[in-house]
Amino acid sequence: MTKVSLTDDVLADALCAIALDAGAAALEIYAGDFKTDEKNDTSPVTEADRLGEEIILAGLKNFAPGIPVLAEESASDGDIPEDLGPQFFLVDPLDGTREFVNRTGEFTVNIALIEDGKSVFGVVYAPASNLIFAGGREGAWKALIDEDGTMGPRAPITARTAPSKGLIAVASRSHRSPETDEYLNGLSVADFTAAGSSLKFCLVAEGVADIYPRFGRTMEWDTGAGQAVLEAAGGRVVTHPENEPLLYGKKSRGYDNPHFIAWGKN
Repeated sequence: MTKVSLTDDVLADALCAIALDAGAAALEIYAGDFKTDEKNDTSPVTEADRLGEEIILAGLKNFAPGIPVLAEESASDGDIPEDLGPQFFLVDPLDGTREFVNRTGEFTVNIALIEDGKSVFGVVYAPASNLIFAGGREGAWKALIDEDGTMGPRAPITARTAPSKGLIAVASRSHRSPETDEYLNGLSVADFTAAGSSLKFCLVAEGVADIYPRFGRTMEWDTGAGQAVLEAAGGRVVTHPENEPLLYGKKSRGYDNPHFIAWGKN
């Protein structure tokens, strides 16, 4: 399968527009009463997850019809491309469904482009916060979204070097584990903050936090976009304890991830 050559500018224009459409649909549902169902793995799913994925898949088909897509809700239904090849999109239409259900606002729309196992471009849109993050080969940035859905100027973001006075750690609001606490207790951590969804990657990417450890189970669509943003900002995401880059297209694992640590600059 031949890879399609796509620049950061082309990807940003297309993927941000698609994410904004999906996010707008999610906000409409979020503003009203909605039903929460349970998937086979007991995780929650809502109309916003399903509708968001429909919007994203349609947008990607129009934008790059030759590139396969691995998307959360389709995968949950057993619809996974037989051969993803060296280039594919990863889609999580609503990361942080528990945050959506609990109305914390910390949910995101995620689209990433994977090439040769690496996440090379990603978009993370937080509709309730009116913030969108993106990152690729040419750096990372964020922008505010106006009330009419228009994206404002792109502001570059950069991960920071860990301060000598201690790390600021960020971990899951809904999935924090004892293993996470044990790992952080072995580091020089000055402060801790909790956050939902892929926003944890973005906090490290913009220098608000220094480390995000994850020892619970995650799927590739949970991490692809956030990893692209963080690495474009100068950070890195490595498996634990191997300390190897977190890669994608892991069919033999069922597309789940090993434990990982997301770092700022260090």
